[in-house]
Amino acid sequence: MGQQQLLLIVLGVIIVGIAIAVGISMFKSNAQSSNRDQVINDLNNLAAKAQQYYRKPTSMAGGGQSFNGFALSPSDLGNANGGYGVRTGWPTSAGGSADTTQQAITGSPVAIYIVGIGTEKGNNTSLPVEACIKVTADADSAGVVN
Repeated sequence: MGQQQLLLIVLGVIIVGIAIAVGISMFKSNAQSSNRDQVINDLNNLAAKAQQYYRKPTSMAGGGQSFNGFALSPSDLGNANGGYGVRTGWPTSAGGSADTTQQAITGSPVAIYIVGIGTEKGNNTSLPVEACIKVTADADSAGVVN
């Protein structure tokens, strides 16, 4: 083989290697984004359950215009998308801060926060995807922590 043919083979191998590296990077980014979207979707469903509890009278096992006593059911604490927990404050930093044990809200907070920890690595590439949703009596707003 001539020198030109060897150069073309080496160049072809380099281009294929770069294409593979870009493909792997895109796959990881898509997996992260997909997991974040799934966690936020689950948080929206859990927020609807919390608002339903808030509006339901205490005689029907609801909160009677309060989040006092609201807790996630055991089946709501986790699924294939991640783990979830309820708290009375927004998480201050990423790092798996969702308490995924079954604890009821105490007191009469105006808002509760449901935190979701995903299964994929988040924006900082060392901790998992994390999102939180603030739930009030008639509104909710989600945000990304990591």
